Amino acid sequence: MSNAVSKSSIKKVAILFSGGPAPAANAVISTAASSFIKAGIEVFGMKHGYAGLVRFKPEEGLKEGRDYIRLNSEKLRRTRCTGGIMIGTARENPGKGVDTPADLHDTTKTAKLRTVYDGLRSLGIDALVSIGGDDTLRTAYKIKVFQDTLPADLPRIPVVHVPKTIDNDYNGIDFTFGFFTAVEQMAGEIRNLLADAEAGRAYFIVESMGRSAGWLAYGAAIASEASLVMSIEDLDESLLTTEQVKNPKTGEMETRTIMIVDKVVKKLVATMRYREEVEGKEFGVLVLAEGLAEKLPMDLLGEVEYDPFGHIAVAGADLGKKLSKLVAKEFEAQTKRKRKVNGVQLGYETRCARPIGFDVILGSQLGVGAYRALAEDGKTGVMVSVSGQFDLHYVPFTDLVDEASLKTIVRFIKKDSDFYKLARFLETNVIDHKDQ
Repeated sequence: MSNAVSKSSIKKVAILFSGGPAPAANAVISTAASSFIKAGIEVFGMKHGYAGLVRFKPEEGLKEGRDYIRLNSEKLRRTRCTGGIMIGTARENPGKGVDTPADLHDTTKTAKLRTVYDGLRSLGIDALVSIGGDDTLRTAYKIKVFQDTLPADLPRIPVVHVPKTIDNDYNGIDFTFGFFTAVEQMAGEIRNLLADAEAGRAYFIVESMGRSAGWLAYGAAIASEASLVMSIEDLDESLLTTEQVKNPKTGEMETRTIMIVDKVVKKLVATMRYREEVEGKEFGVLVLAEGLAEKLPMDLLGEVEYDPFGHIAVAGADLGKKLSKLVAKEFEAQTKRKRKVNGVQLGYETRCARPIGFDVILGSQLGVGAYRALAEDGKTGVMVSVSGQFDLHYVPFTDLVDEASLKTIVRFIKKDSDFYKLARFLETNVIDHKDQ
């Protein structure tokens, strides 16, 4: 399976953004588009991810303005440093149901992938730049390998992917664009909450975005001087157990790993008590990554919704608010004193923020990298990455997506890493209480 394409074959390129927003999205789109335009290549910005492409019908075609816009120098003027996403986004998943290599040969399961291919070809698209998270990477991979199953006489659309997530849990790259802007935005909010907490002798439990890993929660906690940070990486065997639940699809009973909520609550209360009884601080902010909600027992989690990629919509679980009530109750039970504890969700307000300089530089290099991968190096089936002093390199999809399961692997914070240890050094140094 070759990763090389003919450079001269690219006359029209599509740029597509899928999944949740991230600061510096426009830096990626703008620099990629500008680079192609300078090379005489037409650029089509596909609006709202795959939403328009999956609705494509040959008899109707794709409509300019509704399904795509033509990007030119005038439209791109002074857009690199702006917030938001100039071509919009959506969570449409054309690869849903394609879960094994065998599924790629099932015309029913690949119907939406074929519709996407036909829609792009209807515009004469010769190459695709995909921008998005790990689910979007999987979709890009599926589009690439699906084309390998097509008859030899049909043209192939080379595809490269630019990694995006404020969660920073991506393999193949050190930091994703928008991560540090999101950290700075959230840290500012937490610093405000700290001042509020001190004024009112209260606590805030901040639920940070970060479904699969704790990078954003840890970054925001470190940058804001939060009292404690906890994420999925911190749930060791002492804090985990299992429960039996009925699978809503199959009706069969399954074993589910969950957190021992009582122990987690006591861990948070221990931090509060240490601050008050040892440090003389009757306030604080405790930061929890939202992914912890997936480990709540079903009786506390309640009814949940799922996104198009099959993930629990953790934001709807209200992790921070649920735990804040339990923490306040446990604190009073241990100390016979009341302390106000408020649950707050943070993250959505960061995703379309104006990017800081670092993310503009990183996003710009990744955007230019997408152009260079396709137009200069003739690549396909690769993710654009940087390392060192923003040096470009390209990671094959096959290094990032398991070819058997068609899944990506989450990059967790390593507990033996200095980044993890930094958070431990800086947060409240808790001692054990006899009645904990």
